[in-house]
Order: sequence, then structure tokens, then C-alpha cells
Amino acid sequence: MLETLKGGRKISAVYLSSSRREKLAAVEEALARRGVQAKKVDESFFEERFVKGHQGIAARVVSREYAQLEDLLRIPHLKRQTPLFLILDGIEDPRNFGSILRVADAGGVHGVVIQAHRSALLTAEAVKASAGASEYVQISVVPNIKHAMRAMRDVGVVVLGAEAAGDVSVWKTDLTGPIALVIGSEAEGMRRTVREQCDRIVSLPMQGRVNSLNVSVAAGVIIFEIIRQRTRIS
Repeated sequence: MLETLKGGRKISAVYLSSSRREKLAAVEEALARRGVQAKKVDESFFEERFVKGHQGIAARVVSREYAQLEDLLRIPHLKRQTPLFLILDGIEDPRNFGSILRVADAGGVHGVVIQAHRSALLTAEAVKASAGASEYVQISVVPNIKHAMRAMRDVGVVVLGAEAAGDVSVWKTDLTGPIALVIGSEAEGMRRTVREQCDRIVSLPMQGRVNSLNVSVAAGVIIFEIIRQRTRIS
């Protein structure tokens, strides 16, 4: 909520729990600076609407606009930085989507591309899981991510797919150039047709007996390896 207020998104209504006032002082101060009057409600208001838990605060906000792919591709040039994008192929769990946005913000990703169908969108659950990062990460929703992959390749971005059975370890891959990292779905990974559009498939060396990671964890490990390599040569 604090990041939503900092980001300047238009808020039509805010609801605060009448029993948690001492924990919400910072939010109330920020609301007052914005001239937004909060409504005090009891716990049942939240329990009826947020069955998976809440922190005693909710807001109605104007939906955030998604970016056009062309605008996304301009961001690295405007910032004079080496491009780094995330492409999500069928991430349907909003909590995973939110966690990936949190990683993307922390890792300086210039934009996240998702497909219009079979993908989690910016729901309340995804926004909460992002811990405020959804206010800052640019997201583009496209009809077909394979077309987006080709558009990125056309401007010199190397498209890397991440998969357990990848061609080469991420530690042995040069990640210093322009990159779009493709992360597949929670259950099935990348679709075959998406995999075939990748320039290379990379993997994370696994040491344990459970040969898988949560998609947001995997994305985070690879993104920060990209940062490590780019920082090392800068």
C-alpha cells in the first residue's frame, strides 16, 4: 500500500481495520498527505474478501495500464543500459507472478512480457505478493509471446530459455550482452514451440535430490548471475 501511494496511482477508497490502528500509522500519514480519507471497518470486512490473509488494509485503485511492447524495448536505450527482459510462458499462479515481479524490480529488469491468455495478471493477490514491486516494473501483455521473442531478437536481444535440462549451465554462459530470459510455467516449463524460438537453453546446476526450484527463485538466481557478470566487467 505504501508503494502504491508513493507511485502516485489514483485511489478511490481505502479501508483500514479498526482493531489494528497502531500498525497502520505510516499508511495513515501517507494517506493524509495525499488527501485520502480512510474508512474504518471491522475484521469481517477483510475476512470476507481476503480468505488467504490480510494486513488490515485494502484499497480500491484505478487499474494500472500495461505497456506496449515497443515502449518496453525503448527503456534500456533511454536509460543507456544493457537490455534485460523477462518473458513468462504460462505463469498462472498470481503469487508466483507477484514474486517474479519482486525479483524483476530488485534485479533491474527493464520489462516483463506475458501472454494475454493462460497467464496470471495484476490481480490483488499478485500485487500483494510483489510487495509493492508491481508499481514499478513495466509489464507488457501480448497476444503471442513468440512474436515478442522475435521482435526482441530483431533489435539484437539474445533470447535465453531456462530449463532444468538446458544445453549449458548458466555459470558457463556469457550473460553480459542484451538478454531476454524466458521462464516457463510452474508445472510444465516452456512450451515446445516457445523453446524452439530460444537462441539457447540454460540450466541451473542442482545439487539436491529434488531437481526443481520455484519459478521465482529460479528467475532470481539467473537474474542475479546476470548482474554479477555485468558488474564484474563494468
